[in-house]
Amino acid sequence: MSGSRTLPPDGSKKIAAGAWAAGERPGERIRPLIDDPAGFRTMLLQVAPGPLGELHAHDTIEQIYVLDGDFFDDESSYAAGDFVVRMPGTQQRAGSRSGCTMMVVYAPLAGSSAA
Repeated sequence: MSGSRTLPPDGSKKIAAGAWAAGERPGERIRPLIDDPAGFRTMLLQVAPGPLGELHAHDTIEQIYVLDGDFFDDESSYAAGDFVVRMPGTQQRAGSRSGCTMMVVYAPLAGSSAA
């Protein structure tokens, strides 16, 4: 892995966003920002209208900020400006009715180690 998307050892670091690339699921595009071996990941995520996958959980804290469009999960619907945080192990199934762009941040729970 290139060190260009890792966290800086101290201070701050300007990081150019990666190019848009196909995501894991159809209709999903990802633009990586941070992909650090310590388990910190930040990305922009665009999703097309429709379901966004099967029921699943993450082993890290998941934070989602909806930039435009709409997003939903089994608990609620979210619009531009809404922020969602999920703790590790939270089961979820999600999607979008009209498509959306989100900033997604994954972070290990303090004191845990990410795989």
